[in-house]
Amino acid sequence: MQIYTNADIRPGAIAGQRIAVIGYGSQGRAHARNLQDSGHDVIAGVRHGGKGWTNATADGIATAEPAEAVRGADIIAILTPDMAQADIYRDIIAPNARPGSAILFAHGFSILYDRVTPREDMDVILVAPKGPGDLVRREFARGRGVPALFAVGQDATGKARDRAMGYAKGIGGATGGLLETSFREETETDLFGEQAVLCGGAKELVMGGFTTLVEAGYQPEIAYFECLHELKLIVDLFYEGGITRMNAFISETAKWGSVASGPRVINDETRARMREVLGEIQSGQFAREWIAENAAGKGRYDALVKADSDHPIEIVGAGLRERMAWLHAPETAEAA
Repeated sequence: MQIYTNADIRPGAIAGQRIAVIGYGSQGRAHARNLQDSGHDVIAGVRHGGKGWTNATADGIATAEPAEAVRGADIIAILTPDMAQADIYRDIIAPNARPGSAILFAHGFSILYDRVTPREDMDVILVAPKGPGDLVRREFARGRGVPALFAVGQDATGKARDRAMGYAKGIGGATGGLLETSFREETETDLFGEQAVLCGGAKELVMGGFTTLVEAGYQPEIAYFECLHELKLIVDLFYEGGITRMNAFISETAKWGSVASGPRVINDETRARMREVLGEIQSGQFAREWIAENAAGKGRYDALVKADSDHPIEIVGAGLRERMAWLHAPETAEAA
């Protein structure tokens, strides 16, 4: 697979095009600031007097009510939560977007699962940084960048690919390295990674390990350090150089335990469950259930999230983290 860099992007790919950023949360704020610092014409579509308006104004980003921002834009980046996007498109973007403008997503959920069906005269593009907004901003400010994915879902103008790549360059994605994908591939792999490994899988593994030790009579504080706190040390090694780097920095005893016992925990049964999860994502079952949960008021969602927050590992961890001074250092201006 080709990895695109700044040198691969057509000069002036989005020069002179106004970019409206709809949603000024973690990703929206980072994108807007990076794009403006890259010399692009950026406006934040935010409610007057709201938190987004306040933050954008403090950042020196031009602001307007969302409909007004859309009316004047060539590229409309919709960076709100997935479940809000259908209403935003229907009520704000569809009636106000210029013919030939582009709608840009940072995640393909709304397109893949037919939550949003853009007008035929619009380009539909995706730019998905592989990191949270604060990291996208911090790395850009350091002259580096977070890798990103890009895709074209609809090319009404013949310029959609240039627009996606130019936008990605503007937020630092081409400095980190760009990979071309599709809306389907980005969405399905992202959902699977979140559910089976990064969020759901890792959380359940940590909580399961903690509970196993505590039930066996070990002190909860020791179990916390072994099963949650030290996980960051291993993840950092993965991040820096993969499994090989981890093996280079852990003891031989740890390596033997890894190769001898790891496959007993994550085994064929686990992988079968992973395939089930992937199948539900691919069939649209997960999306339908999540959409229905939102429509019903998110009662089950709230209860499950609360159960995680109330787990003993969170109670023990909160007390231990209070003593970790490095976790309470003030954020820098660029990280804010």
